[in-house]
Amino acid sequence: MTDVYSIIVKFFQEGGFFIAPIAIVFFIGLAIAIERWVYLKYEKIRNAKAFSDFLPLLRTTEIEKMQMYTRENQAPVVRIIGCGLDMMKVSRQRADVENAMSEGMLETMPRIEQRTGYLPVLANVATLLGLLGTIVGLIGAFTAVANADPAEKSQLLSSSISVAMNTTALGLIAAIPLLILNAILQNKTKAIITSIEMSAVKFLNIMTLHRFIEAGSPRTGDNGVNPYAASQVAAAPTAPNVAAPSSPVSAPNQTDMASNSPPENDDLVTV
Repeated sequence: MTDVYSIIVKFFQEGGFFIAPIAIVFFIGLAIAIERWVYLKYEKIRNAKAFSDFLPLLRTTEIEKMQMYTRENQAPVVRIIGCGLDMMKVSRQRADVENAMSEGMLETMPRIEQRTGYLPVLANVATLLGLLGTIVGLIGAFTAVANADPAEKSQLLSSSISVAMNTTALGLIAAIPLLILNAILQNKTKAIITSIEMSAVKFLNIMTLHRFIEAGSPRTGDNGVNPYAASQVAAAPTAPNVAAPSSPVSAPNQTDMASNSPPENDDLVTV
């Protein structure tokens, strides 16, 4: 244990100026990852419990009890369903209820995804700081070879190479775990969002099945008549009533017309 501690201390002592910034970036990323892990674990358990408690009310389709439950519980999945229940007071169209629940989803998702995106950024920063320390160490090594005294060349060269290698190593040591933690947290976040969306779709399907909301039908009034169509009919001008003939008029017979027509030449008329 003592040997490991001495190696770590020597590593930081020989690493140069950029060792401290890399270590700070790593610990900031580690703190964010731990906080996000705890929060997402808590949200997953809370959402699962809230929807399991809400499911019996959903199956009995007691709207008032469901609304009371959504006001008392602050779980994201319940709040999204509460947005749908509030919209059902105004419109029974499934599209309107879906839009209201999508609005609740957009309000909830940033809280679940926040600060996770910092992890890949911090991993890149740690890698770049390690690369910068490597360049600074190599510059020091070339300067030592060019300008230092022959007696001090070997010592300056070895210390500069230690700075270059140690900063590179620490940058990678910090970046790799942060990238792995970012991938794990992204998967946990996606799983929570998928479960919330699945619960919302289940709510919409059950409400549609029990005809509390309508799907694929035009907006209708309380009496089942489309109010927009009724208003258009009322506003349309009425044509004057034209009395239809009581009996169809038959065309005159050509034979009769021929017999009744006057003769064209008087010479053809016999007495």
